[in-house]
Amino acid sequence: MLNAGDGPGEHPTQALLDIYTIHQVMMRNTLDNVRVTFVGDLKYGRTVHSLSKLLALYDNVTINMVSPDALRFPQELMPELEGCEVREGSEFESFLPETDILYMTRIQQERFPTQEEYEKMKSVFVLTPKELENAPSTMSILHPLPRVDEISPEVDSDPRAKYFDQVRYGLHTRMALLALALGKL
Repeated sequence: MLNAGDGPGEHPTQALLDIYTIHQVMMRNTLDNVRVTFVGDLKYGRTVHSLSKLLALYDNVTINMVSPDALRFPQELMPELEGCEVREGSEFESFLPETDILYMTRIQQERFPTQEEYEKMKSVFVLTPKELENAPSTMSILHPLPRVDEISPEVDSDPRAKYFDQVRYGLHTRMALLALALGKL
């Protein structure tokens, strides 16, 4: 049985393709010592929940969690990140110099009870070329898509933007999972 996501909880197939993408963009056989910064809706961000659990399987992983207070990573999931160094903050720019993978997520309108509450949060974090000035040239930017306004379109031409590669890897990863589930592998 494949779980392709369950609302605000988990998204295991996305996590598998994200791990594959990180391996590809970092050109490493292991993700030991990787430094990942998650930005955006970490409370309902099912991709973040699943990927952080996979990252916890590696050694010496640093996970930076950047979100508005109302959208912080669920505290009940923190025990699953045991062994990782987890740091929380409200400004992603301060984490960028020490980030290998910047994982942007959208603020999810459908999770808010009112449009007014969503409007207050929707543009809290926006990645533009200016924020990238202090980021390592070796850093990669991922996003599970769709994006709204959390990544400026000008960032698309930055060589560190790997979210379109991530989409391509997703096609291959999901094809392999379906073939496996159907007994074709």
